[in-house]
Amino acid sequence: MDANVIIEQLTQDLLSKNTHLSVGKARTWIELLWSDFETTYAKAGYEYRGAEYTERIIRQWIESYGDKIHEFAGRNPKYAHLLDESDESLN
Repeated sequence: MDANVIIEQLTQDLLSKNTHLSVGKARTWIELLWSDFETTYAKAGYEYRGAEYTERIIRQWIESYGDKIHEFAGRNPKYAHLLDESDESLN
């Protein structure tokens, strides 16, 4: 399956768990999680296991933390800009 299709599905999953996020912010979070996971996994020396593996991990994170991800951003200056909703409305 195409990575863009998977990212869109994950974005919709995150939106269903967290009503505090706009579509754009949810997609940004998914793209960030995807990139960070694959980069960290590679830096740790693990062999690439494919998009399906990354998708499964992110789905687990959405299930566990999706409803609180906006709170994490508020406590972490590195991600605080993700909370700036002034340029887009919710859904």
